[in-house]
Amino acid sequence: MDAFFVAVELLRRPDLRGLPVVVGGTGSRGVVAAASYEARRFGVYSAMSSAQARRLCPNAVFLPGDLHLYADYSERVHEVFNSFSPEVEGVALDEAFIDVTGSVQLFGEASSIGVQIRDRVLSDTGLVCCVGVASNKFLAKLASRAAKPKIVDGQIVDGPGVFEVTDDYASTFLEPMSVRSLWGVGAATVEKLERFGVATVADLKQLERRVLTGALGQAAGSQLFDLARGIDPRPVVSSRDAKSIGHEETFAEDIIDLGELRTHLVRLSDAVAARVRRADVAARTVSLKIRYSDFSNLTRSFTPEAAVTTGQAIVSALDRLLPQCEIERGVRLAGVSVSNFVESQVQLTLDTVDSEPSDGDWMDAAEAIDEIRKRFGNKSIGPLSAMGHGRDLGESPWGPSH
Repeated sequence: MDAFFVAVELLRRPDLRGLPVVVGGTGSRGVVAAASYEARRFGVYSAMSSAQARRLCPNAVFLPGDLHLYADYSERVHEVFNSFSPEVEGVALDEAFIDVTGSVQLFGEASSIGVQIRDRVLSDTGLVCCVGVASNKFLAKLASRAAKPKIVDGQIVDGPGVFEVTDDYASTFLEPMSVRSLWGVGAATVEKLERFGVATVADLKQLERRVLTGALGQAAGSQLFDLARGIDPRPVVSSRDAKSIGHEETFAEDIIDLGELRTHLVRLSDAVAARVRRADVAARTVSLKIRYSDFSNLTRSFTPEAAVTTGQAIVSALDRLLPQCEIERGVRLAGVSVSNFVESQVQLTLDTVDSEPSDGDWMDAAEAIDEIRKRFGNKSIGPLSAMGHGRDLGESPWGPSH
């Protein structure tokens, strides 16, 4: 999808079209989640701090983001994808790989299918997507980038929308690219490759496999050797089970009060639990993540007696971990996540006097809460201890709004 979060926002705010729009944390500790091409002209990109984005583009319109809305549109977009092929591997809300090998007899050649997908997404959702077509995932990903608009000399230049890299064209397409374009190449790898005089993919292709594996390790070296030649054997995986579900939040000011921190954890736990129940699973492990004011991290996990699906049971597990938090150091970020999923099977707790709170104690209430939110929205009901904080259910992944 093309600037997905911004594009969705512009559907409900058409008055902002043509303006530099940034979605993400609007406060000084926020992070940019997405930027319109008008903002990118000023050098604003995703993952940049909101403070830096404001310095680069003082006139940018900052929007806090709405993950629920983006998820709804993502589902609609994926419905289009699935109408062309059952082999769809979602990578994120705004990206997917689609294997159309079995669809060409019905819909035509792959490039034609790309055009049809793009037209259907636009007609069904009002959103623009860019399609890369190739014989493997790696080349298709790079082709999708080539299909997007670009900033050239400060001006927005439209992309083709659909871009195909045939096997015959792969070398010509890849060789001029920087090695940074290859999957798995970060700053440390670039530094190692520069010692061999490697800057482009063409340079990389001059190195033998044994040289790369000796410098980078067997796995990384072999992968780069293959990618430089456009080789990627990984199939499209149409179903991928989540390994963890979590929410984390950066606070506008460091928290030094344990009660205040717990209140935020209650809100985050409620959001996590709601997602766990939607996935129809239960979690065996509860994890707490703390980032202190000096950016050092603390991560601790606890395994309750029974798998959890409710916010109350998650909070009960977190209460075992909170004493390990050095609150006096100042907490900049807190996160709650659950993992080790099993089939959801709630068991009622018969002896509640000495045992910790369990899902069975709270499941009726949780199901009622889910129904209320389904009918009236996620802001319609929440934990009493977290009320009055003016925050959504733990969904501020890009930082605070002030």
